[in-house]
Amino acid sequence: MAPMADVKPPTVVDLTWDGRLAFTARDGAHEWVLDGRNEAGPSPVAALASALAGCMAIDTVHILTKGRFDVRSFGARLTGGRADSEPRRFVAIDLRFTLDTNAPPDQVDRAIALSREKYCSVWHSLRQDIELTTSVSITGTDA
Repeated sequence: MAPMADVKPPTVVDLTWDGRLAFTARDGAHEWVLDGRNEAGPSPVAALASALAGCMAIDTVHILTKGRFDVRSFGARLTGGRADSEPRRFVAIDLRFTLDTNAPPDQVDRAIALSREKYCSVWHSLRQDIELTTSVSITGTDA
């Protein structure tokens, strides 16, 4: 009998209204504030942007370290272009990575591509007609 694939449990997030446009979100072990005014916490759109940047950054670091490369620092900046009219969704996203690593540039590019094409569940949960560009600045390469 073949082993069953790892089945991820469903993601459950509970929201409690804090007043005005703020909500406390909880996923069991963690809680954070979402605020439509971007005051008490990030707006839902900023939270979505951080989720995408975080997903791809985590994947990239994981792939590089699994490949036995040393990642000494890693940063990401996401700039999201939004539609002019409601619902003002993202139409273009530019994600720039800056890292200090001994990984050669082609291995960094491969890790980013694997995140985008295969592993980043946040990206794959978004509309695929969003233009996504990535760029990377690497220091510390031995190449």
